[in-house]
Amino acid sequence: MQADNSRVQGSAARRAAADRDPASRREFLKTLAVAGAGLALSGSKLLAQSALMPGRIDVHHHMMPEFYVKAMERELGPGAARNWTPQVSLDVMDKAGVQTAILSPAQGIVRDSLSDRTERARNLARQNNEFGAQVVKDRPTRFGLFAALPLPDTDGSLKEIEYSLNTLKADGFGLFSSYLDKFPGDPEFAPVFDELNKRKAVVFFHPAHSSCCRTLTSQSGMIDFDLDTARAIDSLLFEGTFSRCPDIRFIFSHAGGAFTTLAPRMVDDFPKKLADRVPHGVDYEFKKLYFDTAHAGAAGPLDALKDLVPISQILYGSDVPIRAYDLTDAKLKEYQGFSPEDWLAINRGNAERLFPRLKA
Repeated sequence: MQADNSRVQGSAARRAAADRDPASRREFLKTLAVAGAGLALSGSKLLAQSALMPGRIDVHHHMMPEFYVKAMERELGPGAARNWTPQVSLDVMDKAGVQTAILSPAQGIVRDSLSDRTERARNLARQNNEFGAQVVKDRPTRFGLFAALPLPDTDGSLKEIEYSLNTLKADGFGLFSSYLDKFPGDPEFAPVFDELNKRKAVVFFHPAHSSCCRTLTSQSGMIDFDLDTARAIDSLLFEGTFSRCPDIRFIFSHAGGAFTTLAPRMVDDFPKKLADRVPHGVDYEFKKLYFDTAHAGAAGPLDALKDLVPISQILYGSDVPIRAYDLTDAKLKEYQGFSPEDWLAINRGNAERLFPRLKA
């Protein structure tokens, strides 16, 4: 046990070297795999610690550049966003044992672009993406980028897909579960998803709050984000986007929110008259989806997720800096439902398949 703990404690210096030198990084990550397996075999307490082994890839990590914060405050009022810099993320990543964070846009402005402010939304998305690309260029082993799109502006989004992939070399795209009153399967968005499919893109969905449900009386609003994720998946399924765009790798936040509970009903009750939209069946489409662990480390959501998709589809995510790492990690540390091999896949291996440039 002492030797296992020493391996993990001694990894800090190797991690710093790994950030500077690719060869050192490969050696560092090999050490992580050995240390993780050793921890897992040392008893239930150390098995739990393997959930938090160093070297993790966080696929759910937001960035809030200063210009974006100011724009949000103009739209949503003071206190709508927080001060953030890449160093803020690096500091908490190092404490949490996270090697790489894939940055995605903060919700608020871009997703609510209206026809009378389309150009503003395009400019904000472009600024966001160029800022994020520079952060990745400066620290390529520590950060990745999910670029923003100015939806519901379809034409602007198509241009931003080309620029983000061809010029900025983004790792994928960060979208929202709804845009005003439209969900992602809406036929208006079909050209965008067709282009993302052509590009074999990774698409990360963060929950939003659809305009249809923002003024409900006697409601706290706490559950709407989880419900919005389920509605987004239902929309993409119902309109046939999943089957029409088989080369998009879809990631959904918070272990799918309410989706995992509702999925069996969606499988059972999908309209038979629309079977041509799911030629391989509903269950087939669901098992291809990816989900992150952000704010979903408790046994309930993880058990439900394991019943729905294979371990290969589960990714580590945190929702930092909107949430602290401990909100997710404290529960993950207690969870006993994953094997040592599962943790290695969830913490890093599954993300390496999606983002080969991060592979050790």
